[in-house]
Amino acid sequence: MSTLTLTPELAKQFAKSTLGHVGREYPNGLGLVLTGPAEITPSGLHPIFYGSFDWHSCVHGWWQLFRLARLYPELAPDIYARAETVFTPHHAKGELEYIEENPGFERPYGWGWLLALHGEIAHHNALWDQALQPLAGLISSRLTHYLPRLTYPVRAGTHANTAFALILAYEWATKHDPNLKIGITEWARSRFGKDIAAPNIEPSGEDFLSPTLTEALLMARVLPTDEFQTWATQFMPQAPQILLNPVEVSDRSDGRIGHLDGLNLSRAWCWRNLANKIPSIRDTANQAAETHFLAALPHVEANYMSEHWLCSFALLALTDC
Repeated sequence: MSTLTLTPELAKQFAKSTLGHVGREYPNGLGLVLTGPAEITPSGLHPIFYGSFDWHSCVHGWWQLFRLARLYPELAPDIYARAETVFTPHHAKGELEYIEENPGFERPYGWGWLLALHGEIAHHNALWDQALQPLAGLISSRLTHYLPRLTYPVRAGTHANTAFALILAYEWATKHDPNLKIGITEWARSRFGKDIAAPNIEPSGEDFLSPTLTEALLMARVLPTDEFQTWATQFMPQAPQILLNPVEVSDRSDGRIGHLDGLNLSRAWCWRNLANKIPSIRDTANQAAETHFLAALPHVEANYMSEHWLCSFALLALTDC
């Protein structure tokens, strides 16, 4: 059996860890610009997503919890009990008002995760789905209008990466917003469609995403299979050797260097998906996925700077393929 399997024990571990931080308000890395004196608290600004050190991590922490509740219903009671107190219309209105007043907040990374969360909530409670729908709709509209203005992809290995956010948004759009789905497809074709010979310059020292692999995975999602395989032959005729081996993490107490554990997990996610899309590298990609995942899994709870986000990326690698 492949080690890339979500066992009941691992699901329980992930749920316990994440329930422990989605409501933990401090420490908190607020990403905001103050234009004058203000008395603020994380929960005052973000009535739902105030925990998990930062807004986007709290969003994907909740995505993780709802997915675990769907896959392992025995975990649902504790998760639902917490959600019942959080995903209220009043709290959702507070989140909506903040995004309305701060249009660039969490673009694009948090946007992608919020849409993924809304898509997952739709499998659970209609009232929670309805409460979050206005925020998801606003972000979808913002993303639809942003993409035509984004002349060049952001190819960073961190939060600004365009391809990663669009992978998450595309999955949501297939069920909730046909216009956004079309916009993402057209944008990806235009910006990535002529790329050839993926450069062997990864990773950078604080990456948690692979620009090469996220681009390839986005194209795998938006293009028909035959068209994608033709594109992939030009972009990645062979699996780049530099992306096949896990990266080393020298200091997990340093939050940014610790990003590299996330890179191993996100590479595992990408390789596992691409193995099913590129027959010529299937075995190599599957082996790379397993090797990367095993390198990172022991460290998902190394400290709070790891714990508040890595379980979500582990779950992505295990369930989104």
